[in-house]
Amino acid sequence: MNKSNRISESELEIMQILWNSKRPMTAPEIRKILQEQKNWKKSTVLTLIKRLTDKEVIACEKKELFYYTPLVTEQEYADYQTQTLVDKLYNGSLKNYVLSLCDRNKLNEDDLKELRDYFMEGMDDE
Repeated sequence: MNKSNRISESELEIMQILWNSKRPMTAPEIRKILQEQKNWKKSTVLTLIKRLTDKEVIACEKKELFYYTPLVTEQEYADYQTQTLVDKLYNGSLKNYVLSLCDRNKLNEDDLKELRDYFMEGMDDE
């Protein structure tokens, strides 16, 4: 089972802090950021950290304090969520997903050119 499917919206806030820090962080450091951004209480942050640890989505290492490190990368999480969306809304068809973005003008000309160039480079490799 993919660990990325177990991250709730609230837990994602903590994951984003850890991903952005690019270093292990203590609970007080995480709590300070969330206190400033979300006005979350200490107990809320500690509960979410414990859940993420129990789900094995973050690791906990004891030094003078406990330091937390993500075990799931931001890219792994994004890939899982994208695939889930494509599976759920487009019957697993990435082509239909991209077409829906094009049909709704979500991609501008620069985006489309970049995608064309990307796919053409991939075809040149074959």
